[in-house]
Parts: sequence; C-alpha cells; structure tokens
Amino acid sequence: MRYAPQEYQGGFYLSTPKDGSAGTIDLDPMVASALRRHVQEYPPTEVEMIDVTSGNPVRRRVPLLFTTTHKNPFTDRTWSAEWVKWREKAGWPKEHGGFHALRHFFATTLITNHVDPKEVQRALRHSTLQITLETYVHFWPRRERRRGVVGDVLRAAVSRRDHR
Repeated sequence: MRYAPQEYQGGFYLSTPKDGSAGTIDLDPMVASALRRHVQEYPPTEVEMIDVTSGNPVRRRVPLLFTTTHKNPFTDRTWSAEWVKWREKAGWPKEHGGFHALRHFFATTLITNHVDPKEVQRALRHSTLQITLETYVHFWPRRERRRGVVGDVLRAAVSRRDHR
C-alpha cells in the first residue's frame, strides 16, 4: 500500500489513500526507466513524519522518493510551484495547468488509443463504468454511423440459406 504525506497539526503525516482507493497499476516501461534513473541520482531520503496508518499517530522515519532540495517532504505548495515550471518547459497549455490535468491526460490518452472502457475505468479506479463514461464520453473516438447493419445481417443469413 502506498501512502501520501498530508497535513497533520501543522506538519505532514502518512495516511492511507483517500476513500481507501489503494491498488496496483501497470507501470509503463518508459516511466519505470525514468524512476530507476531518478532513484540512482536521488536515492530516497529518510524523513521523520507522523504515521497515522494504524489509527494511532506514531512518529517514525520514512523513506521518501521525492523531497525538496532541503530534504523536506514535497508538499502541495512545493508541487504547485514546480509544476508551473515543468508545465511550461513541456509546453503544456496553461488552461490545463493544474496537477489534476495529468489525470485527464492519462485518461484521454488511453481513450483515444482505443483502450477498452472497462480498462480505463480500472486504471482510473472509478467505482462504476458509468462514472468513467459520463466524465469522458466526449473524448471517445466517434465512428461513422453504420447504416443498414440489420439488413446486412439478414442478407448474409439469406445468402447462406440459399447456398445450401
């Protein structure tokens, strides 16, 4: 299970994911390679934090993969400041500037590359397929409306019958 630092009485703490949405995902080989390089260049840093995952707050040292240059947890404020720089460097449009835009980028990339809707639902951890479809229906590739489908099936059936 992975834990994210969150604010706790003026500091940061480890807790279970919101809404209990824990799970595993397939890690793209390109992302895995980038993470390996990151870990080699910047090994995890042990930081003392409060851990509330058991229900009782306990202070302990935990290894964090991403920290600031001062070896502090990467907070939402730190992330926002860095994200603006990274977004501009990557050419990401400002109107899609928030961190949550990465989730939409992920979802729409899957959808426009014809990933099965149930797989998109699983990857996004939506509780129902309906949530996925209602959120992203306008991104699903539209196909030209097929006309005469029933007639084609009936003609094929008649043709098979006539060839017996």
